[in-house]
Amino acid sequence: MSSDITPTNKPVKTVGLHVGDAAPGCRKVDPILIADGVKRTFGGLTAVDVEHVEIPRGAITALIGPNGAGKTTFFNLLTGFDKPDSGTWSFNGTSLAHVPAFKVARMGLIRTFQLTKALALLSVMDNMKLGATGQLGENIFRALLPFLWRKQDEDIEAKALELLARFKLDAKKDDYAASLSGGQRKLLEMARALMSDPKLVMLDEPMAGVNPALTQSLLDHVLGLKAEGMTVLFVEHDMHMVRHIADWVIVMAEGRVVAEGDPRTVMEDQAVIDAYLGAHHDTDLGQTDTGHVEALKELIDDEQ
Repeated sequence: MSSDITPTNKPVKTVGLHVGDAAPGCRKVDPILIADGVKRTFGGLTAVDVEHVEIPRGAITALIGPNGAGKTTFFNLLTGFDKPDSGTWSFNGTSLAHVPAFKVARMGLIRTFQLTKALALLSVMDNMKLGATGQLGENIFRALLPFLWRKQDEDIEAKALELLARFKLDAKKDDYAASLSGGQRKLLEMARALMSDPKLVMLDEPMAGVNPALTQSLLDHVLGLKAEGMTVLFVEHDMHMVRHIADWVIVMAEGRVVAEGDPRTVMEDQAVIDAYLGAHHDTDLGQTDTGHVEALKELIDDEQ
């Protein structure tokens, strides 16, 4: 880190998204997701201990932090894939406590995974059609009466084709999902998420393992979600991506939210630098990915 850098942890006002100063747990003007006192432990390890956090509606929010900070565990808790020890959280004003993952998805909160969950032995088109909600043919009795669901199925397939074309996967529609590259699977998972017309899309490391040739395409699609009126919350280690597309950044370390703000301000926050470099902590944060630290230092240098 260059010697002329003077990081600050002073709260800074960011217009439009929050009320008052930008600080951990600050109130948002129009939050779509609110979590209070969410805690998850595994034996003697506290993986998540979030006192209060709000996700602003209609914005792209990045959730960042060093390895082991609890980001993916927090995702799992919010989306019903894991159960917290305590806490409350709500989506669009509706409590999500004890709501199973499939019902959370039906409410309009959709997530993707760091390791893609495409059904490998189904075709790309069948994977897409599975993402549609409210299908009449899913009922065992209606399934025996094709005239009840055939028109809906045609509409679902047309929508799937439109999305596949948008994600440049239409030529692969009849291929097994297993035949796709890692980057194409990421695109498929994002496209499938849109089949349910979500209000909030949560992306867990969308760039992990993606060929650089597809990186720009994925970035454009994430920005496209916001342009269509969706809210995006994503976990990412690529600091350049965070700076270029995020409207708001939330930083976690050791399971807690240690900083919030716009990307430029957060990159200069001493709490963020400490979290990534392991400074001023009584307990070891573990080995921090050198690439993440170097990227953070480069971004700070760029802003000076």
